[in-house]
Amino acid sequence: MKAKRKLLIFLVLLFIIFGFYGAAQAVCPVCTVAAAGGLGISRYFGVDDFITAIWIGGLCLSVTAWGWNYLKKKGKLNSVTGFFVLFLVYFSALIPIYKLNYIGVPANTIWGIDKILFGTVVGTAVFWFGALANTLLKKRNGGKVYFPLQKVAIPMIFLLVASLAYYIYCKCVY
Repeated sequence: MKAKRKLLIFLVLLFIIFGFYGAAQAVCPVCTVAAAGGLGISRYFGVDDFITAIWIGGLCLSVTAWGWNYLKKKGKLNSVTGFFVLFLVYFSALIPIYKLNYIGVPANTIWGIDKILFGTVVGTAVFWFGALANTLLKKRNGGKVYFPLQKVAIPMIFLLVASLAYYIYCKCVY
């Protein structure tokens, strides 16, 4: 029961913090600190690294999209600059976590894959599907959102559902 309470508090805090990401327009150093610090805090609360990494993946993709939008406005977005932004964001988020020896721990795997790396990939995919779902919902509603902050809420809900699905999976399997 204590672990469930910690997870719930952590997920609510994450949802509140990430709910304001659209207004913050943070840059990579801030995200790096958030990712590494978030992993440390989540470990303190007993949250599985895979769940934390899901949120890191979502954060990295979100920051990458900000970079792409900025370059697009400046007329400098192409496949090379787009890939560079993608690489820079993920590199700057994952290298400090690697340097803290959180990545590559043999006992910290799921299906033989490092939980943090796999969770980051899953979080990236889940966030992308959430953003796609938001786009489809807007298109279905004549280009308008159904509710305020929909662009923020839909991907966050997808990340939350993925986190809860993994949590339930762990409770059933372990």
